[in-house]
Amino acid sequence: MSAVRVFVARLAGCTVFDPAGDRLGKVRDVLVVYRKSDPPRVVGLVVEIPGKRRVFVSIGRVTSIGAGQIITTGLINVRRFEQRGGEVRVIAEILGRTVDFRDGSGPATIEDVAIEQYGPGDWSISQLFVRRPKTSPSPFAKGATVFATWNQVRERTAKGEAQSAEQLIATYSDLKPADLANTLLDLPEQRRLEVAGELPDERLADVLEEMPESDQVDILAVLDDDRAADVLDQMQPDDAADLIAQLPEDRGEHLLELMQPEEAEDVRMLLSYAPDTAGGLMTTEPIILSADATVAEGLALIRRQELAPALGAAVCITLPPYEPPTGRFLGMVHFQRMLRYPPHERLGTIIDQGLEPVTANTSAAEVSRILASYNLVSLPVVDENHRLVGVVTIDDILDFLLPDDWRSHDEDDDVFDDTQEQGTNAQQTGTGKRVRNGTS
Repeated sequence: MSAVRVFVARLAGCTVFDPAGDRLGKVRDVLVVYRKSDPPRVVGLVVEIPGKRRVFVSIGRVTSIGAGQIITTGLINVRRFEQRGGEVRVIAEILGRTVDFRDGSGPATIEDVAIEQYGPGDWSISQLFVRRPKTSPSPFAKGATVFATWNQVRERTAKGEAQSAEQLIATYSDLKPADLANTLLDLPEQRRLEVAGELPDERLADVLEEMPESDQVDILAVLDDDRAADVLDQMQPDDAADLIAQLPEDRGEHLLELMQPEEAEDVRMLLSYAPDTAGGLMTTEPIILSADATVAEGLALIRRQELAPALGAAVCITLPPYEPPTGRFLGMVHFQRMLRYPPHERLGTIIDQGLEPVTANTSAAEVSRILASYNLVSLPVVDENHRLVGVVTIDDILDFLLPDDWRSHDEDDDVFDDTQEQGTNAQQTGTGKRVRNGTS
C-alpha cells in the first residue's frame, strides 16, 4: 500500500465521521508514545464529541485520514479521556518544543509534525517541520525552515526549560473562546499556565470568561499585577467582578487600582451587590441610545461583531447621560421590532411598553422567572431613581443556575460512569452517542 503522510497541525479541528457519514466530533490532538530507538508511535486521537467531552479514539479504529476529514469504524468509547503515563500529546506538548540537531548544526523549534501510515492501524512520526533561529536582526526576518527525521534531532530536557507556546497558540487561533478554554483545561498545569501567559490580553480575557472561577484564579496568580489588570480591563465587567471577588482582598483592591478608572468603577459597583441579585448578575455595558436615535443607528450598533448576541437582542432607551447610571430609563426596543420599521423611524416611538425593568436588589430567582415567562434574553435593571444601571442577560442567569463545574461536566456524566462500570459494549456505538446527545 502507498504510504499516507499527514501533518498533525492540519488535523486540529478536523471532523470525525462514522462509516455512514454521521458526524462524531472534532480532532483536538494526536496521542503518541515514545520508543527506545524508533520514532514515536501514534496510539490514537483525542476527539471532542458533542457535550464538550474529550474521548480517546484508538488509531486502529481510524480507517481513513485525508481531505480535512477522518473516517472511523463508528465504534466510539465515550469514557472521558485521561492521559496515561508515557503518552504524549503532539499539539499540546510537542509543537513549539526546542530540539537540537545531532550533527551539531544548532537548535530549532518544532512547528509541525508529520505522521505516516505503515500499515493498518500502524502510524508513527515520520518527519518534523522545524524552524532554525533567525540570522538577521530585522524584526521581520524569520529563521529558515527545514524538514528533519525524528532521529536527526534530540529534544532538550534541561530542568526548568520552558517550551515555546507560540506554535500551540497559532494552531488554536481559530478556536472559539469556549473551545480554547476547554483545550487549555486539558493541558498539563504548567503547560496551561505557559500558554495562557502568551495569549494576547483580549484573547486571554475571552478565554478566562469561559473557565471555572478556580482555574481563572490559578491563571491570574501567575500574571504580574500590571498584566492581570490589563486582562481584567478586557473582560466583561460582571465577569471581572466575579473573578476579583475570588481573590484575596488586598490583591483584588490593588488590581482595581491598576485598572482603567472607568472599568474599575463598573466593577466596584457590581461588587457592591449580592451575587444572587440582579445587580450582582448584570453587565454594565448594554447598548444605550436616546429616544431621538433612529432605527438605522440602532441596527448599526447591534451589528458590531464583538457584541455578545444577548446584548445585541435589544437597545435601551434613556434620558441623558447615556452611561450607567443613566438618566431616567424609558424602555427597550428589540431588534426584531426595529426590522419592522423604516430606517428613519425614531426609537422613542417604538419602545416596548409592556416590559417592566427590575431593581438591582431583585433576586436571581425572580429574574429567572421573568426571563422564562416572557421569553426574553435580557432584562433591564434600574436603581431606586429609575436610572438604568445594567442588564441581566440569559447567559448571566444560566451561569448562576448551573452547577459550579458545568463547564467541565458533561450531560449524563453519572449515567455514563455507571455504564462504563458495567461494560463497554453499550458504549461502543456511534448510534448510542448520538442518542445520548439528542441528535439523529
